Amino acid sequence: MYLIIRCENCATFSYIDRFQKWKLCPVCGETMQRGSVQEYIEVENHHEADAVIVELERYLHQNNRENLTAEETGKLRAVYARLVARSTSW
Repeated sequence: MYLIIRCENCATFSYIDRFQKWKLCPVCGETMQRGSVQEYIEVENHHEADAVIVELERYLHQNNRENLTAEETGKLRAVYARLVARSTSW
C-alpha cells in the first residue's frame, strides 16, 4: 500500500510506502515526514500511485488550481474505494 503525498516545499506529488516514516522529494530534495504532509489517498501499488498522480496533476492544471479542496479529496477517496471494491468482487 502506498500513500499519495505532496511536498510542502515545491508542491510535487509523490508517494510513500505506508510503513515509511519519511521520503526525499524527487524534485527539490526536501524531507517529507509522514504525518506532516497531506496524505491524499492510499492505493494498492506503485503503478496505481503513478496513475493517480498523473490524474491529480492533470485535473489541477486543467482547472487552474493549486490544490484539491477537502470535499474533492473525500470524493477522490470514495471513487477509488468503489473501483477497488468492484475489481475485487467475484
